[in-house]
Formats: sequence, structure tokens, C-alpha cells
Amino acid sequence: MANPFSLSEIDKIGNAVVYLAERIKPLSKTKLLKLIYLIEEYSVRTYGLPFFNLDFTVWKLGPVSRDIFVDLSSDEPVLLSKYIRRNIDVDANIDIFPKVEFSDDEFSDNEMKLLEHITTTFKDYSASELVQLTHRKHSLWYLTASEHGVLEYLEEGKMNSTEIPIDFSRLLDGMPVKKAIYEDQREYLGKSQSLKI
Repeated sequence: MANPFSLSEIDKIGNAVVYLAERIKPLSKTKLLKLIYLIEEYSVRTYGLPFFNLDFTVWKLGPVSRDIFVDLSSDEPVLLSKYIRRNIDVDANIDIFPKVEFSDDEFSDNEMKLLEHITTTFKDYSASELVQLTHRKHSLWYLTASEHGVLEYLEEGKMNSTEIPIDFSRLLDGMPVKKAIYEDQREYLGKSQSLKI
């Protein structure tokens, strides 16, 4: 499978993960996946801009970026191998540790403030508390799962994952300027992806 990300996008994702792993210990795979989602959601809600421009789908444990999940779960990670190392315990739980020092080259001042805010706000939350947070009523996960008729299956554990996308533009309903900015940025980033080598 071809790499869906540019080197710049990988640097941004990798350094964001390093930032989180330097400041949150232990950092489990599940907690990291929830924090990545929350960074994206807060960025869209606050600035009308995607932070990573990752696609998230509705899974049992909340919204998940399949690309990042697969990379963190694989025997030999590809996307993030330069940035992190994983510790897998006897129960197959995965903790994430930084392999390099954080570099802020890929981040704007607002993005740095957002990373700091997410880290400070959610540092002491457990992975299960973050799952509950992303499952709250009126969250994008809850609304999307409910509208597609899979909420009950996910909550009861009869289904673990779906291909149903999370539409972040819904966060901006009633905010036409921010919504237009978000949609323009997604379109631009989508076009730039087709130019990748």
C-alpha cells in the first residue's frame, strides 16, 4: 500500500506524538489515538482548520485514524518509526515513548498553543476516560454512529470498527465563515495529496 502522507505531514504527526509522549507518561496507544483525535477536533472547532488533516472513522472506542492505528499496531511501524518506540507488555498493551527530541518546525504558534492546551487538559485522563469523553451525547462519534444505525452495535461490542467517516465540518454548523475556511483547506490539502511522489 502506498504511503498516504507527505514527508511534511509525517513530520508533523511524528513530532506531535513526540510532544505528547515527552509530557504524558505512560502514554498508551489508546490514549494517544484519542489525543490525536481531540487535537484535530479542537483545531477545527477553534480555528476552522484541520491540524493533521487525518481521516477518522467511527470505531468501538471512539473516532480513530485507521492509518495511525495500523502503524502503531503493526509489527514494524513505518510512518512513525523515526519518532517513537513502542513497549509491548505480556498482555499486548502498547506504550509509546519518544525516540527523538521534539521539533516545532512544522507548527504555527496557534498549533503549539493547541498542543499545550490538549496536553495540559487531558494529561491525567485515563484512556478509558478519553473514550468516554469522545462517546458523550452530541459528540461527532455519538451522532455519526447513531445516524448510521451502528451505535448500539458498537456500545455492546458486537462491532469493533466501521468505515463511517467523522465529518468535522459539522462542528462549524452555524459558523459559515469558519466552515468555508475549513472546507477550502480540506479541498486544498486533498488536491496537494494527489501531487505527492
